[in-house]
Amino acid sequence: MTGSPCPPLTRDERAAIAVAIARAESATSGEIVVIVAARSGLYRSAAPVLALFAGLAAPWPLIGFTTLSAATIAAIQAAVALAALLVGLDPRLRIRLVPPAIRRDRVREAACREFGARGLIGTQARTGVLIYLALAEHHAEIVADAAVRARVSDATWTAILSDLATAAGRGELGPGLVVAVARVGAVLAVELPAGPNRNELPNRVIVLD
Repeated sequence: MTGSPCPPLTRDERAAIAVAIARAESATSGEIVVIVAARSGLYRSAAPVLALFAGLAAPWPLIGFTTLSAATIAAIQAAVALAALLVGLDPRLRIRLVPPAIRRDRVREAACREFGARGLIGTQARTGVLIYLALAEHHAEIVADAAVRARVSDATWTAILSDLATAAGRGELGPGLVVAVARVGAVLAVELPAGPNRNELPNRVIVLD
């Protein structure tokens, strides 16, 4: 999640997810892509915002409850702002400064970008489905193309995403993704059964640092 050399998925887990994608797509005309991202944003603005607010708040208790000189208070104010800035530079701490709603929006935006960048929006029958998981934000999204959205409501994916997040939280990301792919495939098999269209996208999980 923060640049650790340990990959989020082992080689065997990636292979298992690829098999799950192929199996799911064998029963549907849908195209499934899985992306696991270390994070969806860098949130660089969080550190200076924290430093600004900490610097603005620091002098008032000192002014009201101490007899320190203005120069001393100014020095303390600068030190507090600098400390807050340094704290905000740590990626693990910085992301915690960002409100959950903003983190979720950032994941959604990143998922939509990847949906277009990975060719999902250009499938022959507009049946692409992306499962996108952002590890640092602890949030997942499913993005679907027009033919899928016409038959499957966004609410259908809610339980799948919730269970995937729970599995990831338990340290079972690989098995959780295998189950999520199978469940997405089951939904697509009912609404968009297999047809003559070819397999248009690689059956593999994409891991983004």
